[in-house]
Amino acid sequence: MASSSSDASTSPGMDSTRRTVLRAAAWLGTLSLGTGLAVAREAEAKATDIVLPSTSEAVAPFRVTIPAAALQDLKVRLAATRFPEKETVDDWSEGVPLEKMKALVEYWRSSYDMHRLERRLNRFPQFRTQIDGLGIYFLHVRSKHENAQPIILTHGWPGSVIEFLKVIGPLTDPTAYGGTPDDAFHVVIPSLPGYGFSDKPTERGWGLPHIARAWAVLMKRLGYTSYVAQGGDWGAGVTTWMAKQHVEGLKAIHLNLPILFPPPVEGEPTAEEKTAIARLTEFANNGMGYSKLQSTRPQTIGYSLSDSPAGQAAWIYEKLAQWSDTNNEPERELSRDEMLDNISLYWLTNTGASSARLYFESYATDFSRQQLDIPVGVSNFHGEILQPPRIWGERTYSKLFYWNEVAKGGHFAAFEQPDLFVAELRACFSRTSNAASSTPPSHECSVDPEIIWPLIG
Repeated sequence: MASSSSDASTSPGMDSTRRTVLRAAAWLGTLSLGTGLAVAREAEAKATDIVLPSTSEAVAPFRVTIPAAALQDLKVRLAATRFPEKETVDDWSEGVPLEKMKALVEYWRSSYDMHRLERRLNRFPQFRTQIDGLGIYFLHVRSKHENAQPIILTHGWPGSVIEFLKVIGPLTDPTAYGGTPDDAFHVVIPSLPGYGFSDKPTERGWGLPHIARAWAVLMKRLGYTSYVAQGGDWGAGVTTWMAKQHVEGLKAIHLNLPILFPPPVEGEPTAEEKTAIARLTEFANNGMGYSKLQSTRPQTIGYSLSDSPAGQAAWIYEKLAQWSDTNNEPERELSRDEMLDNISLYWLTNTGASSARLYFESYATDFSRQQLDIPVGVSNFHGEILQPPRIWGERTYSKLFYWNEVAKGGHFAAFEQPDLFVAELRACFSRTSNAASSTPPSHECSVDPEIIWPLIG
């Protein structure tokens, strides 16, 4: 009997059934493990996210809090960076040189203070408010001088509010930085939608004209019924559209990248115009690959920028090098810490894709020359991408009242040369130099300065 039972338990049919059961159990175990790993990874990813508070039309105070898990994840990713081979040239023509990129990544991983960004921003009053359904983050620093001029400063790409941190003190407290009470500004610095701690649009429509209207709502919400606006890069686009739309309260604007393209050439261009056109053509042919990609496929490049901090850093560092007035040595004017503050803001807020979408929204349509008929001031910094002749400004801005060529500084003027940037705003909007004197200042006002200040003051 025992022998018969043993034979039955090891029969071919029984072996097949047992194998099937064991395989099923193994598969279920693998499935359970895989599901568990997926859940764990999802939880880990959420732990690295910066959760923004909900917003309403109320102006709510905000402080930056970076999750510890986000900083640890950043260090792990930086340590695991897989670099490409060395470039085949001995310059920047193929992009950021390998040696430069390795040094930046290693500094970010091992030497950069990961809490520096948080501390720098939390030194200033920060807020969030909802405009047209979107939470907008901004810094708002009022001057101790109550008669200060309200100003809204708008950044561009690949910049951020970080660009303006070094000018807040001199603008709001001029007497502590060699100025007078008449030089004082109340300063508002918002993050563009999809940038920094502003919400990311979830549908089309947040292009330059919409942002311009939103900024006017913001200034009115803060109680400013009369103010000026300033911008470069996308900030110049927003500021230009604020002027184009004659938004409520706006009295004058200042641009450090006047949008004078396509160029308003009349007849045979002068030698100065030909030089400016040649420079613009060179940039269009050899420097605009980033914009073509971001304006046509922001989602595709977004996967790389969201997954690799080294990739995000390279994408921004190249522009800091090539657009600053430093001959591809941005460390001459910007410390690695300062550059990494800006890069870290993009990485930690995961805004590589959302920031690029502004190109998809507006680059081919709204970022172009607009005829303006409110007072306009322009500062041309020496290393800026475009160096337009003044005649283009006069053909575009009917009330051009300030035009100055600045000896140094590039595309990131406030970031690179904060002292010169502040001096330009003081000179442009000065109550004394533009109103008290009947003699045009050395910066060549094209409109009588005694007429201009009543319009903007």
